[in-house]
Amino acid sequence: MTIGNNRDKIVFESEVMGMSINLKRIKAERVAKGFTQEQVANKIGMNRSSYIKRENGNVPFGADELAKVAEILGHYSDIQIFFALNVPEREQFI
Repeated sequence: MTIGNNRDKIVFESEVMGMSINLKRIKAERVAKGFTQEQVANKIGMNRSSYIKRENGNVPFGADELAKVAEILGHYSDIQIFFALNVPEREQFI
């Protein structure tokens, strides 16, 4: 599996997975819970700059980092809300 950047989300290139992390959803949940980027960064043990790079899609979230963020935001048991299914346009039902 390789990981690459695709503007507002980190794309996991895998035929099996077909999933991407929805960074806009992470930010929306953080804002809705009233957390600043610095607060979340401190809670997961990194500096604000490192967290911002992940939330903006410049650096991919590690699995353990994403799990910690989900826990902080109250979504550990339903972490799948931070993922989007990538279905090629030709396979979508319109």
